[in-house]
Amino acid sequence: MARAIRETPVLYGKDAERFQKEMKRVENMTAEERQANREKARKAYEKLVTEVQYAKA
Repeated sequence: MARAIRETPVLYGKDAERFQKEMKRVENMTAEERQANREKARKAYEKLVTEVQYAKA
């Protein structure tokens, strides 16, 4: 049986300001910048998966 999803926490202070700033930064990105971010995230994921596989061995 699935577990209940917890309520999203409310951000306050500097955390809230940082979140809003990051949201605005992402909204203003060009298609090329978004693609570069996806590629960077994909490469980081692949590196992580490779490292985990070596750790299991």
